[in-house]
Amino acid sequence: MCGIVGYIGPRDAASVVLTGLKRLEYRGYDSAGIAVLHQNGGIKTRRAVGKLHNLAERLGEDPLVGNVGMGHTRWATHGSVTENNAHPHIGMNHRVAVVHNGIIENYAEMRGEMEAEGIPFTSETDTEVIAHLVESYMAGGDDLMGAVQRALTQIQGSSAFVFISAREPDRIVTARLGNAGGIVIGLGQGETFIASDIPAILEHTRDVIFLEDRQMAAITRAGVELFDLQRRPLEPRLHAIPWDPVAAEKGTYRHFMQKEIAEQPRAITDTIRGRVDFHRRVVDLPTLPITAAEARQLEKIIIVACGTSYYSALVGKFMLENLARIPVEVDYGSEFRYRDPLISPNTAVLALTQSGETVDTLAAMEEGREKGARLWAIVNVMGSQAQRIADGYILMQAGPEIGVASTKAFTTSMVDQYLLALKLGTLRGTLSADTLRDAVRGLSHLPELVGQVAEDRAIYHDLADLFHNRRHFLYLGRGINYPIALEGALKLKEISYIHAEGYPAGEMKHGPIALIDEMMPVVAIAPRDGVYDKMLSQIEQVKARGGTVIGLVQAGDTQVREKADHLLEVPVAPPLLAPVVNVIPLQWLAYAIAVRRGADVDQPRNLAKSVTVE
Repeated sequence: MCGIVGYIGPRDAASVVLTGLKRLEYRGYDSAGIAVLHQNGGIKTRRAVGKLHNLAERLGEDPLVGNVGMGHTRWATHGSVTENNAHPHIGMNHRVAVVHNGIIENYAEMRGEMEAEGIPFTSETDTEVIAHLVESYMAGGDDLMGAVQRALTQIQGSSAFVFISAREPDRIVTARLGNAGGIVIGLGQGETFIASDIPAILEHTRDVIFLEDRQMAAITRAGVELFDLQRRPLEPRLHAIPWDPVAAEKGTYRHFMQKEIAEQPRAITDTIRGRVDFHRRVVDLPTLPITAAEARQLEKIIIVACGTSYYSALVGKFMLENLARIPVEVDYGSEFRYRDPLISPNTAVLALTQSGETVDTLAAMEEGREKGARLWAIVNVMGSQAQRIADGYILMQAGPEIGVASTKAFTTSMVDQYLLALKLGTLRGTLSADTLRDAVRGLSHLPELVGQVAEDRAIYHDLADLFHNRRHFLYLGRGINYPIALEGALKLKEISYIHAEGYPAGEMKHGPIALIDEMMPVVAIAPRDGVYDKMLSQIEQVKARGGTVIGLVQAGDTQVREKADHLLEVPVAPPLLAPVVNVIPLQWLAYAIAVRRGADVDQPRNLAKSVTVE
């Protein structure tokens, strides 16, 4: 959600921080600011409401000069969108500055006590209390690290912080409590970087340290000292990040979303590569260890996820139950822990999360842990919290996904669940030799099939010209393609702001059919599978009521072609892998309509890439 960048070294800190914040714009924000330990002494800040170009203009008019600094992009949780509420926040004596991701749950009580003592507040945020608290401890004689340590014992809730102090111009202190936000520390030559997410510092270094829950770090030009909250030294664990910095750039594409849709053949190839022996028909998932005996003892898998990942999980349920013959429940991460779920030691809780930092999904994992479940994660970001706390994990191999509306992480996570289903099915003895042969063969052809639909085509823009002014869409699917209807509708409303609803086609006559008229486009997902005839019936019912049908069909289809007003054609794919292919034209359709409407495709309003507060 909110973005953090920090820097200490020989360069101009404001320039480094601003560039890093630009690489985090995909996270979503409504204001931004930078603080620098100015070369003339003291802490200087610049803040602005709106996009980063407003902050850049402010810096151009009134530069910040110094080699130590930090910045923040804010997504409002406490207080309205104003310059006073933008980060960084400064302590009462202007000697400490802080940027913060997360929520301080007891800030109201703390603020009331401080105001009673005469401490003035200039914002409505929860963050300002920590700036005043740290500064008060430093006024009493603590160094910056000690003041931060004492302050952290006073606050409740999950948060990530970065502090600078005019009294200690040679260091930055950062700290993390809970799962609300990540902190990545990047090591350079005579310089050190801090960020809430890897792309912000990827152009400078790939050697990073991930700050864990209840850890603090003192950061200098020379490197990092790591401590727990009792200030006991810890040994930092260095990670080498393999992402190419060019992968985080748009290149020749107009939008990141456009680039990421087109990258899906490569992403799926990378997801399969090294995990499937096509000759021996063996799936190897070395980072998710499980024995045949343990697989046979599994009684249930609960998949927890949010947003797009939840719809991927609904597809995964079909895959896992069909191939591994194990019951699967799918839960929203935000709801899971509030219903006292029934979990035994023979339950696996599988988290699906692109960022690995989604706070609701992490909380669901903790609920599973407390109840004795085996914890698994399918995640795209190496070193993320979800990966680190899981007993086993599968990396999506999608590479950096910058667009807020997930595309390649959705398709690769479905493929990862398919691999997991094959692995478990093999261990549990539920797959016949013929089924396994066909399943592996289907995987070998999947990147080619995806490649056939991964290109932006004129049909999407033609449909956008026709339908960009419509106010409502209905998406229909059945069986394993019902979640694809949900995902198609989500993509459209996320980036074009058109109300869209995904529905199981068999339920249309139980309510949504009342909405259908000539102004309601209906997207019908109708591959030639076991419910094809049922989908034909739904299309006929839509047409009988004057509705306009956009049919998503497999190559060679003639029956839907005779009934639908418009067609989106996909290659024939195995039924369990068809959702991977079928969703891509719906991604393109949403993209084309959003572009036609002039929407901000990569940074849709009110949305963030990673939701790190509840």
